[in-house]
This record gives sequence, C-alpha cells and structure tokens, in this order.
Amino acid sequence: MPEMVRQLAPASLLEVGVGTGLALGDFPYNACIVGIDLSADMLARASERAALLADHRSTLEQMNAERMRFPDASFDWVTVPYVLSVTPRPAELLRETRRVRKRGGTIMVLDHFYGSPAWWLLERAVRSAAAHAGFRSDFRYEEQILAYDWQVEWLEPGNLCGLPRPVVLRNRP
Repeated sequence: MPEMVRQLAPASLLEVGVGTGLALGDFPYNACIVGIDLSADMLARASERAALLADHRSTLEQMNAERMRFPDASFDWVTVPYVLSVTPRPAELLRETRRVRKRGGTIMVLDHFYGSPAWWLLERAVRSAAAHAGFRSDFRYEEQILAYDWQVEWLEPGNLCGLPRPVVLRNRP
C-alpha cells in the first residue's frame, strides 16, 4: 500500500488506525502525514517511530475514526489498513473517511474480505474466536465496498483465502 501512495505523492495523507506507525516511513517524505488511532499505547509506539523519521512531517492524534475532528475535505489521500473489519460501525467510518477526503482524492482500504471458498472454511473455524477479539470474520466486499457510490479504481487479487485485498476508491464524477 505505501508504494502506491509514494508513487502518487499526495500533499496530505491520513492514516486511519496508524497503530504502531509501521507504515509512516514508507509514505512520501514531503507529504503532511496525520495518523489517528483509538489506542494511546499504540500511539506512544508510533510516536517513537515517528521521532526517528526526521525527514517526515507527521502528526499523531488519538481519535475515533467514526467521529473524526477534522474539517471536511482535509486530505488528498486516506489509508484505512485493517480497520474496517474491527470497527463497530464500518459504515460510519467510511462516511467519515469520505467526508475528510478532498474532492478528487483517494481512499485506499486494505482488509480481508469474506467470500472465497477457502476463506469460507477458515471463517467457519475461527468465527467465535474472531468475534471475541472484535474481528468481523464475515466481512463482505459487496456490503462494505460495493454498496457505495464510489468507483473502484483498483482491486488487488487476494491470496488463496482472499486475504488481504487493497482497494483504491474515488468518488464518481
């Protein structure tokens, strides 16, 4: 995912669910990068990582992605790595993601999507453990991505189980 972002060189980028900041160093050094996460512990680890990236302009904030404090149309590019399948209300997160993205900007979602025959078997085996951990194991591409009025610009084929699948999205003109 960061490779594609680096090639397109957005001026501003929001990473929803920045976690420990693993991807921060992979984003373009000249972009204004904002990372948000619910977890203060994760953000503390991301801050340590960001401090080592002297050539990057990054800001980290504790925030619920379902209710972001950013003004409308704040970011050229929004990444959502492995967050939709664990958020309680993915539709709210997507609404907020679309709201803070600039007109003509890009959203990249990276998540697993239920649906391949191999994943169906695995999903049946892990359903109760996944639900206990807050992970939605029956996360459907059709319901979470295709249900909206945006254009899927690119969808990487998943592995044998359909995991993970980066999706690049833009609003329809």
